[in-house]
Amino acid sequence: MAATGEGEDADGEYVDGPLVETGVLEQRAYQTQLADAAATSHTLVCLPTGLGKTTVSLLVTVQRLNEAGGKALLLAPTKPLVQQHAEFYREALTIDDEAIVVFTGEVRPDDRAELWDEATVVIATPQVVENDILGSRIDLSPVTHCTFDECHRASGEYPYTFIAERYHAEAEEPLVTGMSASPGDDEEAILQVCANLGIREVEVMTEDDADVAAYTHQTSVDWERVELPEPVVEIRDGLHEVIKDRMSQLKELGVTGTTQPDVSEREIRKIQAKVQELMDADQSEGYQGMSLLAEIRKLRTAVTYAETQSVESLRRYFERLKNAARSSGASKADQRLVSEPKVREAVRKAEDFDDLHPKFRRTRVLIAQTLGIEDGERVIVFTESRDTAETLTDFLGEHFDTRKFVGQSDTEGSDGMSQSDQQETLDAFRAGEFEVLVSTSVAEEGLDVPEVDLVLFYEPVPTAIRSIQRKGRTGRQTEGAVTVLIAEDTRDEAYFWKSRQDEKRMEQELRELKDVAGEIESRLDEQVNLTAFDSSEKSADSTATDDTHEGTGRKDDDTTASDGDDDSTATENDERTETDDDGQTGLDAFAPTEADAVESTADEDDDSDDDPEGTVATAKREEGCEVVIDQRELDSAIGRDLARQEGIETRLETLEVGDYVLSDRVVVERKSVADFLDTLTGGDRSVFEQVKDDARHYDRPVVILEGEGLYEERNVHPNAIRGALASVAVDFGASVLRTADEEGTAALLATIATREQEASDREVSVHGEKQSKTLAEQQEYVVASIADVGPVTAQALLEHFSTVEAVMTANEEDLLEVGGVGEVTAERIREVVGSDYDP
Repeated sequence: MAATGEGEDADGEYVDGPLVETGVLEQRAYQTQLADAAATSHTLVCLPTGLGKTTVSLLVTVQRLNEAGGKALLLAPTKPLVQQHAEFYREALTIDDEAIVVFTGEVRPDDRAELWDEATVVIATPQVVENDILGSRIDLSPVTHCTFDECHRASGEYPYTFIAERYHAEAEEPLVTGMSASPGDDEEAILQVCANLGIREVEVMTEDDADVAAYTHQTSVDWERVELPEPVVEIRDGLHEVIKDRMSQLKELGVTGTTQPDVSEREIRKIQAKVQELMDADQSEGYQGMSLLAEIRKLRTAVTYAETQSVESLRRYFERLKNAARSSGASKADQRLVSEPKVREAVRKAEDFDDLHPKFRRTRVLIAQTLGIEDGERVIVFTESRDTAETLTDFLGEHFDTRKFVGQSDTEGSDGMSQSDQQETLDAFRAGEFEVLVSTSVAEEGLDVPEVDLVLFYEPVPTAIRSIQRKGRTGRQTEGAVTVLIAEDTRDEAYFWKSRQDEKRMEQELRELKDVAGEIESRLDEQVNLTAFDSSEKSADSTATDDTHEGTGRKDDDTTASDGDDDSTATENDERTETDDDGQTGLDAFAPTEADAVESTADEDDDSDDDPEGTVATAKREEGCEVVIDQRELDSAIGRDLARQEGIETRLETLEVGDYVLSDRVVVERKSVADFLDTLTGGDRSVFEQVKDDARHYDRPVVILEGEGLYEERNVHPNAIRGALASVAVDFGASVLRTADEEGTAALLATIATREQEASDREVSVHGEKQSKTLAEQQEYVVASIADVGPVTAQALLEHFSTVEAVMTANEEDLLEVGGVGEVTAERIREVVGSDYDP
């Protein structure tokens, strides 16, 4: 395992000491030096890829467990990397294998709670640990060493930031080690990573250091340009004409001064900011501009596929666009785009193109040269696109023994790889069972991919971090080679220069970090937000809990979390009640009544297994305020924002009813504006059905509409929206509240929970299993599911025809006699009921 420093050095010396297996860890002076430094303070360890960062972390863990006891937590961004670290730790440590446990989403939540208590070393994906913290399942107080592998990810909403915050607040003797070969594109980015992890010291080793240089070899980088064939240029130029037209319309709106089709992403963001200002001022031009920007972004993606990937990838992308435009609730941008004549012409040309992108042939030649003429053994091909990875694997498979390596998430038209499939593929590659691995970004970071003879970039990547990660797959034990393919006069050129410039700057800054470490550490100490990580001054909203509760792990994959996480608990000032109907329940519905004074009895939470059918309620409050969160809500930042609020404890469940339970009578259904409009235009489940279920179990159902543009975002008539809001309020007795964003939603949830549980002394109680629908409700449900007619029309149909059978056998003329049923609806009903089944 070269990536972690296994093997004998020239002197035949190995690390020897408590908890370390004899004859496993090679003695390397630079690793020992870094570990000794990291054992004394919260430290960022920067070391080139392939030189044993994991060994450094392991040595720190050994020192901490030997001196302070407790347990160690190692976080890594992907499941394959977690498994790799676990294998290495079990091999290198004398600790029982059973005490070194793996936490991923594939481990049952209740099993994780038990394993946590018994483990000495936990190696986990951050998404799962974040979920377990939010579910009050694990106690971080005994963790004496926490390692954040590939720590450059610690920004925005990525779980590393939240976990570090909780760890510093809860651990009795915290020590953080951050590890990365490429911690940031510039000094400010590195400082931000350190601040987010509570790091105070920086230790850097580069290939210029004598101790390190002995273990590295020269890696050559060749940049090869290929010329696009004329049909691909014609497709590209046709799409550029459409982009130029949309840019001209934006120019007329006064939000940009350029109409160039190759507009930069930076300019796009500037335009978006100006368009947002128009929307904030409630000007119709803003919504028009945002729709135009949506078209431009999609067109730019199509151009990228044509120029830098393959025409086959472009065809797949166009097909997804057409499917999206045909779906219920399709955006205006999608509909306009697929009907645009020049786009339709580009689609036709792409379908007629039966040749290959020139990168395909060049890739084949380079691999043949490496494996044949140069007698190499292994090659890795990296590509940005899942579509390209699959197409390229099929093409190369005709000439070489080739397999793909992609992430676990399924995308439209593409199945992901399970964790076991990923592990099996890597094991086979290490064992030399095949020659060529075609991978997306999932193999970039830290994986112990064996030494390869060639790393081929199918396209340049725009960030230095990713470029460095990829190049680290070669040049570890012998001289390595890297080749980057660039399509001439395309976005590849821009990415090439940006990556090259950023990489040189990063390498220089890493060298400079060694010289100015004291200054960097001084700046870190000055950053205000680091006070949150001072273990001696833990904030009141960072109290650890001793309970373990039910929850589920989130999927983790080769994706990067979006930016924008904000550690704020400010009260939302713009919550308001919709006033489309005078009879709607308002916020005063939460005031205690005389009948509410009688305290209800609640069943005890039994920490049962995750129930795939869902539960109606989840927990019983013992102290403070609890907010029960449906685990499907974990894609938002609301759970983290709630956990940060003073006096709020969070628990996770798979709820059948509602998204949040705030007391024995209040359940909340959270809908973004887009989600709410989806339910009105053919979403998977009607909001009316959800609120009806809520109302059957809770006296005070609440619908929170989150976001702006309720009446502008979709092509839905305002009266239809008003009617839906009135129905939710009047027919089902639900309060409809508005918030601007997730932060406002979290603040509102905390306010209601506090009012219910403290001011009104109510509990979060179990209401029992979800009740069965009545016969009438089942009949309405069946009819409502036909062609998305909805519950109101379903009731009208049943009242007219009396039975479900009569509705199903009615012809179009009879259907048109029912109020609210038009020609389109009647045609859709007959199409669904009368068409042959064709899966």
